[in-house]
Amino acid sequence: MSETMPPATKLDPGAGLDEQMVELSDGRRIRTVRAGGGPGPLIVFEAGMSAPAACWAHTQRELSAHARTLSYDRAGYGGSDIDPADRTLERLTDDLIGVLDAIGESGPVVLVGHSWGGPIIRNFADRHPQRVAGLVFVDGTVAEMMSPAIVRLNLVAFRLNSLLARLHRTQTIMRGILPNGYAKSISSEDQALMIRDYANVTAMAAGMREARQIPDAVPLLERLEADGTPDVPTIGLQGGEATRATAKMRTRWNAIAAHLMAAAPQGRLVVVDDAGHLIPQEQPEIVHETILEVFGRAQER
Repeated sequence: MSETMPPATKLDPGAGLDEQMVELSDGRRIRTVRAGGGPGPLIVFEAGMSAPAACWAHTQRELSAHARTLSYDRAGYGGSDIDPADRTLERLTDDLIGVLDAIGESGPVVLVGHSWGGPIIRNFADRHPQRVAGLVFVDGTVAEMMSPAIVRLNLVAFRLNSLLARLHRTQTIMRGILPNGYAKSISSEDQALMIRDYANVTAMAAGMREARQIPDAVPLLERLEADGTPDVPTIGLQGGEATRATAKMRTRWNAIAAHLMAAAPQGRLVVVDDAGHLIPQEQPEIVHETILEVFGRAQER
């Protein structure tokens, strides 16, 4: 590790979770959060744009009773170093590969990707199919929904949330992304972890850097979707709840996801009627059950 780099940021990962820093080949440090043990593939969580490892704290803790689990702060989030390079989809995938290499995890893993995490795990599976034991897409981003208008809206949202963070209006930020609030099973301690690492200027800046790369990522994502996923257990979870303004977009999004899951060799779609985009926070039990189903099927292979 370079002596010129500032000390790594240590953050409480939450009860029962273990924080560990790993170093990538270029010297950047990535904060990982690990929990669990036992046989079977490692379950790896990939978050969405502006979302830190803490977004998976509740899910990771629940699943750690059954399997080894790993979440991590992508570059620029939480306790991880900022990446001087453009945060392209390929670069994000490189970092996921780098994290697994750094911890010596060369065997097949179960990949769980929420939102923009979906394209990341899809790209990983395309590049290293032999390292994939199972896939769970949680309201995963699809190329067809990434129009220029949507990209502009994403950037506006990040700018607005960055301003709110500067004004310490964290609850306003959280109400915007979780209008119905958290599921009752998610403790106030885990909620506080997510607020700490999500509702801040640093996370919004990192999310904006990733969002600016979406237009260039669309052709790659289109190719990945056309090529499909490996012959492994695969489930897509989609939110079913929508407002009047977003109902048309939600219907189209879920139809595309259904098509992708139908094309997957072992794919299946589940629509979570009482959840919007943040299914892990709104209906975490369904997320847990789905991941454990894929994990169990992966162990049988």
